[in-house]
Amino acid sequence: MKSTKTLASAKTRASAKTAAKTSATKKTPAGKAAAKKGTGKEETFVAHSTSLKAGDKAPAFSGHDQNGKRISLADLKGKKVVLYFYPKDNTPTCTLEACSLRDEHTFLARKNYVVLGVSADDEKMHKKFATKYELPFSLLADTNMEIIKAYDVWGTKKFMGRVYDGIIRTTFIIDEKGIISGVITDVKSKEHGKQVLAL
Repeated sequence: MKSTKTLASAKTRASAKTAAKTSATKKTPAGKAAAKKGTGKEETFVAHSTSLKAGDKAPAFSGHDQNGKRISLADLKGKKVVLYFYPKDNTPTCTLEACSLRDEHTFLARKNYVVLGVSADDEKMHKKFATKYELPFSLLADTNMEIIKAYDVWGTKKFMGRVYDGIIRTTFIIDEKGIISGVITDVKSKEHGKQVLAL
């Protein structure tokens, strides 16, 4: 009688262990799936990109550069324009980009290009930046972000794991008739001058 009770007790314990294992097995894939789903959301972040494209009419703009000179797109008819938007003066990546365009400026001028940089910095900041790095082109002060928004380069971006709104580094090539002939969203700052010349 005692032996039968022991055997029944052993069977009960075995059944409990099997049930626990089955339950754990069922929970694990769900847990993994949830983890993968969370990771997937982080990996699929897409930064804002301008809606303007080649073939579109370039939005009209006008603004003052680092020397107080007023420049407008209308004044540049007959010229090809390299209109590049960058986040901020004197930051490492923006400096590399500006210096690359500076170094290729002679070759760009030979191809009838006028280079214009645009950021939300004021004229005073632009002046310091242009003087420090001997930039031979104009930097437009777009403190109210009219040009930035007209070219749709303000939006969500990610840097160092932080998601925030800001100026998306983008360059527009505008032809002699005021039509966008190219848009560079994958800007290689250190070689940006060569990127433009290769178009």
